[in-house]
Amino acid sequence: MQTENKIYFPSLKAVQAAAERLKSVVVSTPLNQNLQYSKRFAANVLFKREDLQLVRSYKIRGAYNRISSLTKEQMDKGIVCASAGNHAQGVALSCKLLKIKGTIFMPSPTPNQKIEQVKMFGEEYTNIVLVGDTFDDAYHASMLECERLGKTFIHPFNDKEVIEGQATIGLEILSQTNVPLDYVFIPVGGGGLASGLSTVFKQLSPNTKIIGVEPAGAPSMKTSIKNGYNTELKTIENFVDGAAVKKVGDRTFEICRHNLTEVVAVPEGKVCETILELYNKDAVVVEPAGALSVSALDFYAEEIKGKNVVCVISGSNNDITRTAEIKERALLYTNLKHYFIVKFPQRAGALKEFVAEILGPNDDITYFQYAKKTNRENGSAVVGIELKSAKDLDPLMKKMKSRNFFGDYINDNQDLFQFLV
Repeated sequence: MQTENKIYFPSLKAVQAAAERLKSVVVSTPLNQNLQYSKRFAANVLFKREDLQLVRSYKIRGAYNRISSLTKEQMDKGIVCASAGNHAQGVALSCKLLKIKGTIFMPSPTPNQKIEQVKMFGEEYTNIVLVGDTFDDAYHASMLECERLGKTFIHPFNDKEVIEGQATIGLEILSQTNVPLDYVFIPVGGGGLASGLSTVFKQLSPNTKIIGVEPAGAPSMKTSIKNGYNTELKTIENFVDGAAVKKVGDRTFEICRHNLTEVVAVPEGKVCETILELYNKDAVVVEPAGALSVSALDFYAEEIKGKNVVCVISGSNNDITRTAEIKERALLYTNLKHYFIVKFPQRAGALKEFVAEILGPNDDITYFQYAKKTNRENGSAVVGIELKSAKDLDPLMKKMKSRNFFGDYINDNQDLFQFLV
């Protein structure tokens, strides 16, 4: 592919060389039809299962390709990286395989499961430093380390060799199917995977539409493409930790703005719904970023009918301690979980009346906090209610109001809601 305005696009030769370099390190992950989603969308939906890599994400491809390309002098000095988790695991394993010392900076809120995995893969070859609240905080700390000790920084996405390594997924996908692919949905964090895969498809399957998928709370690529320049977001939602960055790479931005058909931002609640659905119906465990591509299908339901569609399942490093939060967010997104301030008359039998006559037969109280005020006629309680159907909300609120139990609906009151969720 010809470069435009000096923009770097990975060459097929470089990607093929990366694939050869990775042969003994990565798994050629399966590309399988998913029956559940194929039926739902009347399409041929295929999952590219990068969650089945040894490090449980595609990040080993770019990390190993980059680190194995270092000079002996660079290897002897050691390397540094910053990562929310998956890149760190790829770097850690690469360090162990290549016997290179690495220091890995990670945001302090990184799920403990990912930290433990990094320790396991890197063993004595890696040192972990937890710093700051976001990837960007870890990134700045790692750059200071590089300047201080003259080590090489292994960027998680804005690097030629990293992009070429991630691009090998594109080669694999095209070698694994005999049908023309109409759509490929790929998660976007910093843009390394999107840059590499989209460039391969532009050269070998130019009619395929490449859809980048970001979390709604961190739409850095979508915002940048809309603005026409690489834009740093002031704040982000960190829930989809593997794809939450304030600013994408300058290199990956330029590639993606030329190659991606579109970038869609998916609500975090929808991502949670997909995580639970994949586990309950397909026994597939994914992390939030790994669910992004599948979560976007609902937003393209009409366009993908009768089409051949690939979703890249990017990773499965999910911390089981997050399950309660994932369920909560999914229920809120589907309008099945609601929080109220309920005014209880301070008389015997008020709670029994609320449960027996206000709640529907399928409604379930999942949260209840009440403090009796002896000098008031009514005592307020914060009540969380899980519904069987979203259609049950209006009848419930009408009964609460008609019987003078209704105080406030907290889901719409962000100042109060943030204390509960």
